[in-house]
Amino acid sequence: MNVVTLRLGGEMMALPAECLREILEPVPVTRVPQAGPFAPGLINVRGAVVPLADLRVALGMQPEAATEDTRMLVLDVPLASGTGTVAILADKVLDVTEMDMSKLDAIPGVGVRWPPEFLLGIGKWHGEFVALPDLEKIFMSGAAQGAAATALEEGN
Repeated sequence: MNVVTLRLGGEMMALPAECLREILEPVPVTRVPQAGPFAPGLINVRGAVVPLADLRVALGMQPEAATEDTRMLVLDVPLASGTGTVAILADKVLDVTEMDMSKLDAIPGVGVRWPPEFLLGIGKWHGEFVALPDLEKIFMSGAAQGAAATALEEGN
């Protein structure tokens, strides 16, 4: 499978390239009153209103200040009701590469600081461990993500 590799909270992550619409330099975020930290606001992507989510929140990572490498990835995410468009933050986008999904390792029971239910597995890229987040589970779970999932379903 082709994946987009990125840095998030100091960790290497990979997302399916087929979900990627585009990569943006940071754009202004319209804060949504009473929105949680997972999906704090909305952005304008070519005239469309798109929820902005921070996967660091779902994965239990600390927030980080934006740098010159920060990007917003616009993704089409699978949801129970179809596909929704969302933007996520990345500390740095690295590469599009191929990853053999049959060689993914299971999530170990200890030593991993991410919620295992939000990961598809762990692979290796250039000698470094790469976590593959399960976007569908992240966006369809829990109270923290509920508002983002609702916004996705209503907007698309």
